[in-house]
Amino acid sequence: MAVSSVSLKPSSVSPKPDTNPSSGTRRSCADGGLPERPCVTELRLSAFAGHRGAGFGLGAVTLFAGPSGVGKTGALRAYEALARLGGGAEVGEAFPDPAACVPDRARPDAQRRRGFRIGCTADGPEGPVRLDVAVQAEPELRIVGERLTAGGLVLLETALRDPARRTVQAAWHTAGSASVTRAPLPDDRLGTAMLPLRVAGKTDGQRRVLAAAEQMVVALRSVFACDPRPDRMRAPVPTGSGRLLGGCDNLADVLWRTRAECVRRHAQLVDAVRGGCTGAVADLLAEPLGDGTVHALLDRGDGFRTSLGRLGEGELRYVALALVLLTGPGVLEVDTAGEVPAAMQSLTVLADGFDRSLDPRQRRELLRLAVRMAGRGHIRLVAAVSDASWAAGADGVTVVHLEP
Repeated sequence: MAVSSVSLKPSSVSPKPDTNPSSGTRRSCADGGLPERPCVTELRLSAFAGHRGAGFGLGAVTLFAGPSGVGKTGALRAYEALARLGGGAEVGEAFPDPAACVPDRARPDAQRRRGFRIGCTADGPEGPVRLDVAVQAEPELRIVGERLTAGGLVLLETALRDPARRTVQAAWHTAGSASVTRAPLPDDRLGTAMLPLRVAGKTDGQRRVLAAAEQMVVALRSVFACDPRPDRMRAPVPTGSGRLLGGCDNLADVLWRTRAECVRRHAQLVDAVRGGCTGAVADLLAEPLGDGTVHALLDRGDGFRTSLGRLGEGELRYVALALVLLTGPGVLEVDTAGEVPAAMQSLTVLADGFDRSLDPRQRRELLRLAVRMAGRGHIRLVAAVSDASWAAGADGVTVVHLEP
């Protein structure tokens, strides 16, 4: 599709209604009213890579489906970037290759600037809260505009006023003696994530701003991007933190830790592994070797054990993804909101190539496991698959079909 250049012009701040129809409707992360745990229910790629004017509703389990090149990976990367910004990361960390995020065929403006725009909606106790961010990729990377809205009211808006300064002019809702408070904020971080440090919370308006910002940050922050790499999972690994990496390279080290920590959860993992591995499976364990490393094994129950290194790619990816879905932030290498109780948070797993190397039985079993865990409210899954026909009609699954 043809994509025009991205507008990065600042706009004035005023507490005006949000014209997007979805912002006035109280959606939830699960049936039965507003969710207790904040979660992202919509991803917007207004102008990002190959996407323009795109909005995707996200359920507890969401599959982005389509052939190669339609933007499945790009959608997951945009979500991950928003999560990093929500956790306080600098814009360069969130977008390590910003030029690749600029829409195809986007032309620079008169100041030779090019950029992109992304956003999301986070649902929770405060109702739907929208965040939209404009990022300048060239000639220098910076956040040039941001808007946080809830209930038809603009709670925070930032805009680049002076390109020579590394700040943006911010205004947030006050509803006190002055309707808004204005102050400069750095242009390399998300203003929403910095609001708790800048807003006193003395007026009802300020408290509303803080509540909306907290909901957005909590919804975004707990994200684990996962793409198991079987080629890195076969060899023994040193014992370390026991927290699973995104490529699942250290699967054996994590098993060494988790098998003893929670017998019930480990039994659930073993039961899940039975559904995706060939042959009998009595246990899944890790054993130390003499050189300070550990390796993972399948106990076949007849006195024979199979090293995970001998399994096929599909089986290894299946085991790793099952472990991810059955564990939590304490086991995964993810930065959670430590000041918020775990019971009020929901972990989102981003799984690129979710169906890669998996056979039909493995796909069905993993999807069934994801739906079951998502039903408890503690975990959500956003995954990319080449074809979702096998998931058609599955309860609790949202399929987003992307076309060339």
